Amino acid sequence: IVSETLSAAALAVWISLLIAYARKWLQQREAALAELRHPVQSAFAALGTVSTLLAAQLLLPWSRPLALALFGVALAGLLALALDLYGRFWQGGLKPEQVTPAIYLPMVAQNFVAGTAAASFGWPQLGALFFGVGAFAWLAMESIILNRAAVQGPLPEALRPTLGIQLAPPVVGGVSYLALGQGAPDLLTQAMFGYGLFQALLLLRLLPWIRQQPFAPSYWGFSFGVAALPTMAMRMVERGDTGPAL
Repeated sequence: IVSETLSAAALAVWISLLIAYARKWLQQREAALAELRHPVQSAFAALGTVSTLLAAQLLLPWSRPLALALFGVALAGLLALALDLYGRFWQGGLKPEQVTPAIYLPMVAQNFVAGTAAASFGWPQLGALFFGVGAFAWLAMESIILNRAAVQGPLPEALRPTLGIQLAPPVVGGVSYLALGQGAPDLLTQAMFGYGLFQALLLLRLLPWIRQQPFAPSYWGFSFGVAALPTMAMRMVERGDTGPAL
């Protein structure tokens, strides 16, 4: 009962936000287009497809046809957005202060969640393709973010909360990897979980510096990883892990 109630509440929030965003495109089209063209804000458009993929998984026990329809729409949006934004990335022109962990969202977050969703529909081979895209994009992009942090000036205060997204790739990817496989957690699972724990400690170390920016919507960046870290630990325990996840 608790699970179904929370799922229904989450779906209600998702529908409300979807309606609000559609209304923005209808009534404030220029503002919506400006966000989609912005080098940082555009990455957050990926949350629309990510949340739709999550909604599809929530709906699956109640209606597979409806869940499948949402899954198909989300995949189409994922590919369109990832190709558009990643294509811009390859064309260059970003300023150093515009390189933040938000760049993970179109290529890493979307594909990892798509991998988990595909597995929930019984298509692990399809999910593996998305997992591969997310994993290799994560490794490439983290080196870019770390290089920018090491050799350029500090991030502007307003953008520092986006560092919370840094926790997400290893643990969201870990959840996806577990969904695509079977049996007890293997070495790669343990390694991703360990890196997630390290990123959580790193964020705690950086928190006083990040908090120079007063509380704002940008602090949302912490929520995805903070939710996925315990989720991955629970999945590992469910699969028989007896190590640090306990």
